[in-house]
Amino acid sequence: MHPDAVAFVSPSDPKSELSRRGFIVTALASGFALAVQPVSAQSLISTPADGLLAGEISIPVKDGKMPAYRAQPRGGRNLPTVLVVQEIFGVHEHIKDVCRRFAQAGYLAIAPELFARQGDASKYSDTRELVAQLVSKVPDVQVMDDLDATAIWAASNGGDPGKLAVTGFCWGGRITWLYAAHNPLVKAGVAWYGGLIRPGTDLQPQSPIDLVDALKAPVLGLYGAADTGIATDTVDKMLAKLAASSSPAAKASEIVLYPDTPHGFHADYRPSYRAAQARDGWARLLDWFSRNGVA
Repeated sequence: MHPDAVAFVSPSDPKSELSRRGFIVTALASGFALAVQPVSAQSLISTPADGLLAGEISIPVKDGKMPAYRAQPRGGRNLPTVLVVQEIFGVHEHIKDVCRRFAQAGYLAIAPELFARQGDASKYSDTRELVAQLVSKVPDVQVMDDLDATAIWAASNGGDPGKLAVTGFCWGGRITWLYAAHNPLVKAGVAWYGGLIRPGTDLQPQSPIDLVDALKAPVLGLYGAADTGIATDTVDKMLAKLAASSSPAAKASEIVLYPDTPHGFHADYRPSYRAAQARDGWARLLDWFSRNGVA
C-alpha cells in the first residue's frame, strides 16, 4: 500500500491499528486537502491570528484524545462558543481559517477532527474514494459524542456553556441539523448546504428531516438552488416539515435558498465559491447567533 493511502480498520478488530492506538490521526493536516488541489488562490481568504489564541489542541474523549483546531480572542473569558464542523475534507486550512474568522468576531471557535479514528481525509486525492473508504465509515453516534466532548472542553477553556452554537459545511451541514436535535445546550445552528434527505445506513441511520420534531435549537439552513447534490424539492419538503412540526425550535428554523448558486458556495478556495452569497450567508449567521442568544 502506498504510504499516503488510508484504509478503514474496524474498531472491533483487536489486531487493528485503531484498536491499539485509539486514533489513526493524532495531529491535524497542514495546508489543504489533496482532493481540492489546486486551490483557487485568487479568491482565497486568509484571516490573521493577530490578537488570537489559535492553534491545535487535543480534546479528551472516552477512548483517547482527538485533535482539533481552536481560535479565540487572547485572554477572553466566558466567550460565546461555536463548534465548527468540517466538510468531507477534514480540518484543513479552510476550516481553520473559518475558526479564526469567528475568533476575530469575539467567539471561541473549535473544529474537532471528527474523522480521526477512521483516517486522514487530507491524503485522499479522489473524492469518491474519500467518501467510500472514510466518510461513510464514520458513525453518527461517534460524531455526537465527540461534539459533546468538544463542548465540554470549551466550557473549561474560556467558553460560556450557556452560549453554545454549531455550524458546519456540506457533510458538516447535515451534522449541524443532527447536533441541534441532540444537545439541549445548543442555542442555535447554521447548516451550510448539508444534505436533508437520503437513505440511511447502519452507521448513519437518520437524515435531518427525520429529526425535525426533535430539534432543540433553531437552525438556519443556507442552500444553493443550483446544487446538483441537494435537489430543491428536498429543501421544499424540509420547509414543509419544519412548518408542520410541534417543536418550537423547528418552527423557528429557516432556510435560505440562493438562486443560481452551487454547492460549496462558501468555500473560497474552490471554483464553487460565490463571494456575494458567502458574505450574505456569513452576515445572516452572525445575526442568527445574536438573535438566538449566542452572542
